[in-house]
Amino acid sequence: MVNLTINDIPVSVPAGTTILDAAASVDIEIPSLCYLKDLNEISACRVCCVEVEGEGKLVPSCNNVVRDGMVIHTNSPRVRQARRTNVELILSQHDNKCATCVRSGTCQLQKVATDLGVLNIPYPADLARGKKLEWTTTFPLFRDVNKCIKCMRCVQVCDKVQSLSIWDVSGSGARTTIDVSGNRFIKEADCSLCGQCITHCPTGALRERDDTAKAFSALADPDQVTVVQIAPAVRAAWGEAFGMDTGTATIGQLVTALRKMGAEYVYDTTFSADLTIMEEGTELLHRLRDGDLSDMPMFTSCCPGWVRFLKSQYPELTGRLSTAKSPQQMFGAVSKTWLAKRLGLAPEKIFSVSIMPCVAKKAECELPGMQSTAAGPDVDLVLTTREFARMVRAEHIDVPVLAESPFDSPLGDGTGAGVIFGATGGVMEAALRSAYFLATGENPPADAFHDVRGNITRGGWREATFDLAGIPLRCAVASGLANARHLLHALKRGEVKYEFVEIMACPGGCAGGGGQPIDGTDREKAVWRGNVLYDLDRHADLRFSHENPAVQALYREELGEPCSEKAERLLHCNHFAWQMPQNR
Repeated sequence: MVNLTINDIPVSVPAGTTILDAAASVDIEIPSLCYLKDLNEISACRVCCVEVEGEGKLVPSCNNVVRDGMVIHTNSPRVRQARRTNVELILSQHDNKCATCVRSGTCQLQKVATDLGVLNIPYPADLARGKKLEWTTTFPLFRDVNKCIKCMRCVQVCDKVQSLSIWDVSGSGARTTIDVSGNRFIKEADCSLCGQCITHCPTGALRERDDTAKAFSALADPDQVTVVQIAPAVRAAWGEAFGMDTGTATIGQLVTALRKMGAEYVYDTTFSADLTIMEEGTELLHRLRDGDLSDMPMFTSCCPGWVRFLKSQYPELTGRLSTAKSPQQMFGAVSKTWLAKRLGLAPEKIFSVSIMPCVAKKAECELPGMQSTAAGPDVDLVLTTREFARMVRAEHIDVPVLAESPFDSPLGDGTGAGVIFGATGGVMEAALRSAYFLATGENPPADAFHDVRGNITRGGWREATFDLAGIPLRCAVASGLANARHLLHALKRGEVKYEFVEIMACPGGCAGGGGQPIDGTDREKAVWRGNVLYDLDRHADLRFSHENPAVQALYREELGEPCSEKAERLLHCNHFAWQMPQNR
């Protein structure tokens, strides 16, 4: 242990602890902008500098470790002046129009400047000009170079957590900035659209394409019937955008908010998650019995970020993906066929909107094969959780006092198995619950497959083997694309062997999705949100997808059975129908 003093407070921490962490251990906050623990500890912003007695210069606290006997001042006049100067210099190269920025209120630069009392900038403005301002307005990911503070967070997250290296340093000297690597346009890059660069950006330099105006237009159009679906992971996180603790804003309140905004029908994507399980579980059994899994496993296909990653990095494995569409797309297809019949509506009258924790879903609904109903796209518009929260604010809805409302029927019925789709390992667990039933005719204990749950550390994955009607089924679960890459390399080298593999692009699964709320801190909330989903499953009346009465009615009235000819046409897709840019 190392003993030191910080702001006149005695502190004892293990050797090797940074000054920043040592201060945090006694609830002393040192502001920072570029720092991300274990990812970005480069001291680029210099905002976290502190004064150490006996040192001639101020010391960045994020990458300097404590020494015995240190006496540190984190907010002395000298520190405040240096910190203020550093922030003023950063602001001189930053677009300071906070009123028109989606991160206003959750921007870390804004908070630091406010805490320091910065009211004017004594340095001339030096914003980027010319080619660097050119950015497509149609791609789901949007970047504003004039809000970039060159903190390198997006570079490090994309490189170390997602292993795609989409971002890199561009230019030199005063014109140094961050841009798409390899001198490419973003549409030419192999971006998975996971959105992790957005959630880790401290400012509004990165955001999703804003589709809220289209949503408001659809809600107000008297000639369209707006059908909204809500993804499982959204219910655990949406209240965070209004200052509420994770999981405290309920799904019933979310339904009420949508009805206040003018949505005619509000349904639960948990329904189509259950439907996905029926199709994917049946497909798994077919492949298993046909010997198709003897060399390589079947991969889940419900995460479009993961699908984009596989098709760009390992296109030769495309055929190993389950052909089942994601729950979002299955819902869209069902809403414009079976649901349209039940409601007595022409399919083209339905405007299908989904609220998702994901940026990649915006691209998924535009893919070839996602127009299976002859009524336009199966899903017309995708909003992230953040976009939905902005719409709620625009409608002046007071979320904490909202009453709860039920989903509409029949696509509002879901099970606990469908809810846990939003957590890493949840798709695998839900699929195994129903695959066991489809193989044996009996339900297993609901928590029989809980070994696939849990957080996954960098460079690893979770694995388990289960007995499926006398057949050993080897399973693996990974979240985060760098982990996926390690797993795929091990599979290709023959170091491991599995029959069924679930991969989610975002660490922690959809709960940590790139479209989820950002609260202005660097707290990773995927595990907390995932725990909310598992708790909902634990208390659900139905915990098996095959017991969902609405799913049973759909097969009885429309599809016949899982993986039938009609189900294949409506609920499955051809992953070879499109290519990532560099593979075209």
